[in-house]
Amino acid sequence: MARQFRSFRMTSGLSVILVAAALGGCAGQKKELTTGSVPASTAVSSSMSAAQLAQAADSIGKAYERNPNDRNTGLNYANALRMTGRNEQALAVMQQVAIKFPNDRDVLAAYGKSQAAAGQLEQALSTITRAQTPDRPDWKLKSAEGAILDQLGRSGEARARYRDALDIQPNEPSVLSNLGMSYLLAKDLKTAETYLRSAASQPGADSGVRQNLALAVGLQGRFQEAEEIASRELSPDQAEANVAYLRAMLAQQNNWQKLAKSDKAEPDNGTN
Repeated sequence: MARQFRSFRMTSGLSVILVAAALGGCAGQKKELTTGSVPASTAVSSSMSAAQLAQAADSIGKAYERNPNDRNTGLNYANALRMTGRNEQALAVMQQVAIKFPNDRDVLAAYGKSQAAAGQLEQALSTITRAQTPDRPDWKLKSAEGAILDQLGRSGEARARYRDALDIQPNEPSVLSNLGMSYLLAKDLKTAETYLRSAASQPGADSGVRQNLALAVGLQGRFQEAEEIASRELSPDQAEANVAYLRAMLAQQNNWQKLAKSDKAEPDNGTN
């Protein structure tokens, strides 16, 4: 995922929130990245506070300055920058890494994520597609491609990519979560919840998957249940803040009523 339920307060509208959530786990990337010469103490994690993330990004940035040609340090630094919202800088870092490692699939996948985070969706789609190889298809890249297609409004194609990914990696929670978020973007909340519950029940499900489930439940007006899901991993204050924000957002924009009506009146035009 990336953007979890508790960090959605930083966005200003429902559609922006859902797009951020769908991209969050687009490539199935682990929430913590610590490879190469970057010490474990500077690993970035979605469980960190904003201050901790900023400190980690600064530490990895110094390592990157010392050795900008190190592949893993560049990947870690770009990841840290994305998690602190510095998307343009993350893209600049990944551009340099991609120049040095033009045929590295992990690098191309991270470059595509940075392009998507910076709003360069068509370029991101091209990069991710270039990273894929037909003889050895990568489920993470399939899922990443799906997330970008979702943001381009091509939900049917997006879900086909997620299902391709699931054919390669059955029951992968990050892909099931992306599929659920695809239906959430289409305002099909019940179907979204079904996939997100399936994702959350898998052994490898991480916090981002469960927070997406909490979002889907909360958007259906079941705030107590959403808070219970969120509070299993977040502090009580964080979980309460999430639900309080969600209540306020829906009350202000009347989004719950709109979503409920759309759920009944608008058939899903995507691939089921």
